[in-house]
Amino acid sequence: MSFKYIIKEGFAGIRRAKLAATTSIFSLFVAILLLGILSRVGYNVYVQAMSIKDLIEVEVFLFDVDERTKEDIEQRLNSEEIVLEAVYISKDSASAIMRNEFGPGVEELVELNFLPASFKLKVDSEAGLSQIESLVSGIQNLRGVDEVQYNEGLLRIMESNLNMFSLVGGGIGLLILLASVILVYNTIRLTIYAKRELIRAMKLVGATNSFIRSPFIIEGVLQGVLAGLMAVTCVFFIFEFVIPLYLPEMGLLSWPFGRWYFLTGAMFGLAVLMGWWGSRLAARKFIEETYISG
Repeated sequence: MSFKYIIKEGFAGIRRAKLAATTSIFSLFVAILLLGILSRVGYNVYVQAMSIKDLIEVEVFLFDVDERTKEDIEQRLNSEEIVLEAVYISKDSASAIMRNEFGPGVEELVELNFLPASFKLKVDSEAGLSQIESLVSGIQNLRGVDEVQYNEGLLRIMESNLNMFSLVGGGIGLLILLASVILVYNTIRLTIYAKRELIRAMKLVGATNSFIRSPFIIEGVLQGVLAGLMAVTCVFFIFEFVIPLYLPEMGLLSWPFGRWYFLTGAMFGLAVLMGWWGSRLAARKFIEETYISG
């Protein structure tokens, strides 16, 4: 009986405060929708940044060294945690690469065989600029190493922009979530205020706080469920139908982890969590105040 009462009162609370509940549901829907869109765009920005970092190579140019020194350098390079692969390019191979890239007009330069031997390092795309700088600094001091080069400018700009995007996006996301929780909180508070006399009466006959709070928490969860379903439907419709039709170049955006249900599931779960959290905060605070003031 008590379970049926809790569920029934949870639905009834939405009907009693239709305007406030509708405003709360719509605001939570907009918040989760914006977060879903921001998350998918942010994920693709991150993927593109990582693909660019995959193209960045660290080149280690050597003096004329013997085979033993070359092997020592190679062993040291392969021992570095962020180095995925170290490819040795001999002087002859460097000349052949130059001939292939610039054509027959450079034959005289190729014959001089002036290009140094080197190692090309493929670095982990997850490695930050500070890690790469530390790697370069350590390699530069190795015996037999002449110079270490990599595209520091591009990497610095890309990492700076990615950090800024993450900071701004995260800040906007937190503000949106905070606003949605406050709206659910206020809606539940209005519902509790409208039922304050009934709450006092229930307290006097021995009803526990958890029993009285449960319908209001159910109401907040229901708001989250409705907002989540609306947001999931919209984000799926927008990315699967609207964007490919009107902005085909944006249709290349991939779903996080390659499947639509990861993002939409997270959106729905977050909506329910926000509804539960906002209603729980309001129910705990104002039910106690209602009893004390009575």
